[in-house]
Amino acid sequence: MREIEKLSINTLRILSIDMVENAKSGHPGMPLGAAPMAYVLFYRFLKHNSDDPKWFDRDRFVLSAGHGCALLYSLLHLCGYKITIDDLKNFRKIGSKTPGHPEYGLTDGVEATTGPLGQGFAMATGMAIAEKVLSDCFNKPDCKIIDHYTYVIVSDGDLMEGVTSEAASLAGTLKLGKLICLYDDNDITIEGDATLAFKENVRERFDAYGWHTQYVSDGNDIDSISAAIENAKEELDKPSLIIIRTHIGYGSPKQDKASVHGEPLGEEDAKKTKEFFGFPTDKKFYVPDKVYRWFDKLKQKGYLIKQTWDENLKKYKEKYPQEADLLNKYINGNINKELLNNLKFFESGQEIATRFASGKTMNLINRYFTEFIGGAADLAPSTKTYLDGLGSFGISVTCTRNIHYGVREHAMGAITNGLALHGGLIPYCATFLAFSDYMKPAIRLAALMQTHSIFIFTHDSIGVGEDGPTHQPVEQLSSLRLIPGMTVIRPADANETVAAWYWAIVNKKPVCLIFTRQNVPVLDYEKYRIFEGVLKGAYMLESDHEPEIIIIATGSEVHLALQAYSEIKKAGIKARVVSMPSYEIFMQQDENYKEKVIPSSIKKRLVIEAGSTAFWRGLACDGEVLGVDKFGVSGNYKDVLKKYGFTVENVINKIFKILGK
Repeated sequence: MREIEKLSINTLRILSIDMVENAKSGHPGMPLGAAPMAYVLFYRFLKHNSDDPKWFDRDRFVLSAGHGCALLYSLLHLCGYKITIDDLKNFRKIGSKTPGHPEYGLTDGVEATTGPLGQGFAMATGMAIAEKVLSDCFNKPDCKIIDHYTYVIVSDGDLMEGVTSEAASLAGTLKLGKLICLYDDNDITIEGDATLAFKENVRERFDAYGWHTQYVSDGNDIDSISAAIENAKEELDKPSLIIIRTHIGYGSPKQDKASVHGEPLGEEDAKKTKEFFGFPTDKKFYVPDKVYRWFDKLKQKGYLIKQTWDENLKKYKEKYPQEADLLNKYINGNINKELLNNLKFFESGQEIATRFASGKTMNLINRYFTEFIGGAADLAPSTKTYLDGLGSFGISVTCTRNIHYGVREHAMGAITNGLALHGGLIPYCATFLAFSDYMKPAIRLAALMQTHSIFIFTHDSIGVGEDGPTHQPVEQLSSLRLIPGMTVIRPADANETVAAWYWAIVNKKPVCLIFTRQNVPVLDYEKYRIFEGVLKGAYMLESDHEPEIIIIATGSEVHLALQAYSEIKKAGIKARVVSMPSYEIFMQQDENYKEKVIPSSIKKRLVIEAGSTAFWRGLACDGEVLGVDKFGVSGNYKDVLKKYGFTVENVINKIFKILGK
């Protein structure tokens, strides 16, 4: 090891422990042990340019072990990203660029929000899928315009998480040769030795998944680490796992102890650690000038790599102008206005399940947004989410768009986020609404990162019927709506479904689309101005002058509200029926519109949704919520809905009760 490289690695270590000591919280153990592998990756291999962090053909790096972010921030600082020494000093402070776990969109060079263990690994798998899809679609024999790797550093904890197992299994199946994982194998977790709960042979496990595996016995041997990465890059038919034996808290008095994982070393032990590495004990956040000069060479290298790619892109544009124009749209965010003019609405007078209408609309969207990509958790025939004629990723050799996730909901959600984070694609995934629970951590991260991740959930209520309570969602709708930054849209019919999909595509935000299994009547899209109404989250379907009561419904229950409205009208009751496909979109409208649709002066309201009632009680004001607050039962869906009170007669009775009649 050259002396400057040793000094650089130790600088990363010392900066990291200074950050943790200054914050009086954090995780010093991993940076001390994993600094050599991170240095080797960033300095010798990673294709990146700190002056252009979003350069499209950069290598992606994900720190799945997000608790070790002090190491990442120190690296980004030395590499010339927009992270200053003052930013390092503000580690874990409110408003800083250096939060307690990496946050996408907050810090240049951070490719994904990580910390919930395993999520980073699965998102990296999504990034590797994106690279392969785009390279298959755009590369030419004489010009590889998309050609980069995805690297990820994982911990023992990452490899214990089930989401990692799911993603690793799929990655091996799909032969993602450009996915390279460095495993910080320090055998310590918060509770003590990892062997308390983790005794498996990780290498044999990944061999079984179809990965290329290697073992480096000394985490400080940067030449062995480098050789292993070189070997991994040469193996293009298998993803690679490099197991690197490290010592948590290396060089500190707490080396190999669980206590060094997640708490500061303390002033005395921090001094002893600096002494071990030959750093001045009276200086904090100290970076030797020669280290800055050494990393300046890396910045120049990154600039030249990016410059070479720019020249290659210029040649690509000259030789393949159509492909270059399409790639530019993918990279910069395709805005195809033709879709709006070519939306296909459904004729009223028929009954169509919204999942079926969704499938039809998705295949229409793909004509105008060819970067559309995704799949289901072995449920495409049920969720109607297969893109016709576009092949299966990992099987076909052409530019494919359908991903077969298998029964791996958790990894599917995280991989969808990875696809979105990579850029250049609009990803979706699908399963039954009851199984959204398996995906909740990934959905939450999508909302936190504000990725353009589209989550499709069909079989949306007790209307699932014979499959029974295990498959009939009750609390899921409300739980999804409670995620900050997430938009949930539950269309009432086929035409609301078309509008919901349009919103999901053009708004480029995370969204959950909720569809029925059972057929529902198609509303007249011109009569009710459905498209405009959905884009505002809620709108009036029917209304009498000066209504006494407002009936608010979502999804399939809108039709029940309309039937009840027709009956109470005969009894001389004045009412208004409001369809609310999206509470979140509606609440974002201006006060005038919200007041126009649901006047605050009308307190008597009935909210109808075949899900838990707690979410809607505030909106119901002096009225009631007709919902489901217990598990469902197995039976014909019409019988199940009747048993739980979703009948015209029960709705009318509730209206009379609310009005005191």
